[in-house]
Amino acid sequence: MPTLTFRREAQTTERGRTLTAQQLNEGGLTIALVLLVIVLAVTTDSFATVSNMWNILGDAALVGIVAWAGTLVIVAGEIDISVGPAVAFWGVMLAKMAGPWGFPLPLAVLLTLIGGLLVGAAAGWLRGRFGVPSFIVTLGLWSSLRGLAQFMTDALPVPIKPNGLLDVLGGKIGPIPTAALVMFLLFAVFVFVARATTYGRSVYAVGGNARAANLSGINVLKIRVILFATSGLMAALLGIVVAGRLASGNSGAASGLEFSVIAAVVVGGTALQGGRGSMLGTLLGVLFIAVIGNGLVLLGVNSFFQDVVRGLLIVAAVLVNTVLGNRTGRRGD
Repeated sequence: MPTLTFRREAQTTERGRTLTAQQLNEGGLTIALVLLVIVLAVTTDSFATVSNMWNILGDAALVGIVAWAGTLVIVAGEIDISVGPAVAFWGVMLAKMAGPWGFPLPLAVLLTLIGGLLVGAAAGWLRGRFGVPSFIVTLGLWSSLRGLAQFMTDALPVPIKPNGLLDVLGGKIGPIPTAALVMFLLFAVFVFVARATTYGRSVYAVGGNARAANLSGINVLKIRVILFATSGLMAALLGIVVAGRLASGNSGAASGLEFSVIAAVVVGGTALQGGRGSMLGTLLGVLFIAVIGNGLVLLGVNSFFQDVVRGLLIVAAVLVNTVLGNRTGRRGD
């Protein structure tokens, strides 16, 4: 009994440390986001307009739709760098199926989603069954999917005939970008999964200590397969949205998306070593990156320099997370 009590107290203390670090990160990021919006509203005339706010949400959705799954992947101590090429590949597959191959659009959409789920599940199985690092598995996918998309199209867009469903997915419902609505709907789903389900708690346990989680009865292989299957499914969904937005399948679409997703998740406070993170933090990270990108464009900053800002942002976020984690850890001692 004393041993069991001690373990419970240790777990409670550890949860308190994690919660404090996450709250500090989310609070600081909220303040930084508000200050950034104020500065850009003052320095650029076209920033604080209703149409530009909708544009920012539309751009944020192109990261957020896959960032929710990416958050759980990183919380579990894994990484998925294949999402950008996966979005492009599944957009091309949709265009091929709905065009030259003659599939009905609903069937093409369904097969695209199933394909994304199965490819992601295969990556998770390789990671869990053979212990191949997720970085290596998804690096292989990154190269293969981009290469396949370019081979299938000769690096040329594959046009999609006008269609009501794709027009809505790639367009707007009233003034609101459809992608933004999809992003917030998925946000609610992933918040519920992360906070209120056994699966969500298992993801955090695996990220905290996979070996201990396995000894406690959690099927780590199953968790990893579901994680990467979900990430693949979200990439396929975004591929459909992007194809609808471009009215074509494009092998060059979503270039660099994987880095934007990682940046948003890490800026939102998710620890790269796993075990800590939240959907709210990722939402703030997604909005922060979208606002920065929009502001840099309106300020006329060179597009290449935006990559510099994104890289510095990732490094700064990792540094802040490390400092916060160390400080809250010492407070709990």
